[in-house]
This record gives sequence, structure tokens and C-alpha cells, in this order.
Amino acid sequence: MDTRTIRRTSVALPALDEPGLRLSHVTSLESSRGRVAEFHYADADLRTLDLADTHLLDGRITGLRAPRARLEGLRVDSLELSGCELASLQWTDSKLSRVVFRDCKLMGAALEDVTLDNVLFENCKLDYSTLTRLRAAGPVIFTGCSLRETAFSAADLGAAMFDECDLRLTEFDGGSYRGTDFRGNDLSHVRGLASLKRIIIDRAQTLQMAEALTAELDVTFGEALDDR
Repeated sequence: MDTRTIRRTSVALPALDEPGLRLSHVTSLESSRGRVAEFHYADADLRTLDLADTHLLDGRITGLRAPRARLEGLRVDSLELSGCELASLQWTDSKLSRVVFRDCKLMGAALEDVTLDNVLFENCKLDYSTLTRLRAAGPVIFTGCSLRETAFSAADLGAAMFDECDLRLTEFDGGSYRGTDFRGNDLSHVRGLASLKRIIIDRAQTLQMAEALTAELDVTFGEALDDR
């Protein structure tokens, strides 16, 4: 099984090139049986995407565009999404295992009660998103992603890592981040440092965190007063 490894975190990738596995092109992700397997869904341009109580297994979704998307109660196993644009995505009560998001735009997404296990976000845009009770049940990697002004609320990301991500004004509000690997990121504009207990950083990042804390506490430097 192929994996993607960055530092000490390894994510198991979807097994879509196994001998004997043939992906059939489909025109919809809906199924009367509640299960879509061994499929390729490509270049769909939808007004809305509304999918509930469905199991997506062994598939690729490429070039999907939908200005409004609502996903609920999904089970997703061994799936690759690439070049997708899902604006205003609402995704709730779902579990994702061995899933890759590559070059996807998920700006303004709202994820709530979503469990991730062996999930990779690579070169994705998740700016202005709200991720509530997101849980990393297994390894999760965000690499080369933009998370500007994204809010993590009550998340459990102890098995996650961020690598070369844009974390400008990214906010962490409550939750558990013990063991989360933040090495290789600029933390000088992160918010909610009180929630980031026992995370992993490089020593050089302590100055960045001091800068973030100074901004968060809105302190006044005495020399600025003396110069008046």
C-alpha cells in the first residue's frame, strides 16, 4: 500500500491502482443502494451537490465544481479528489478513511463532526472555513495548504501535522492538540495559542509564537509611550 510520509507522520493513500481494480465512469454520486464503488466521477459542473447517507468506496472525483454542496452521513473509503471546487461546502456527521484532497478549493467550508483517518490535504485552499469537532482518528496531513482565517473549534488533532501551510489568522478554539506537528510553518499570526498545549514545534518557532501571543494579548510597548 502506498503511503505519503512527511517527517514522522505517514498517511496510507487510496489503493486505486491495485491489480484487478477497474474504475467505471459514473454520471452521478447518488445510488438507490446507498453505495457507489469502483468509480470515476469527472468534470461535473453542478448548481448544487446534495448527498446523504452514502458510502463512497474506491473512487476518483476530478474537476467537480459546485457553488453549493451539502454532504451528510457519508462513509468514504479509498477516495481521491483532485481539482475540485466546492464553495460553501457543508459536511457533517461523516467518516473519511484513506482519502486524498489534492489541489481542491474548499474555501468557506463548514465541517462538523467529521472523523478523519489517513487523510491527506495537499495544495488545497480552505480559507475562511469553520472546522468544528474535527477528529483525527488516524494520521492526517495538511501540506502546502492555505488556511487563512480558518477556525478550528473543539477539534481533536493529536494525530495531525501541518507542513508549509499558510496559517495567517488561523484560530484554534478549544479541543486537543497534544502531539500535533506544527514544524515547518510560520506561527507568528496564529490565534488561540492557549489551546495549543503540548504541540510539536522547532525551537526557532518560539519567537514566532511569542509574536503571535503579543498580538493576541494586544499589549502596548512602553517605548511607544515614551516616544509620544
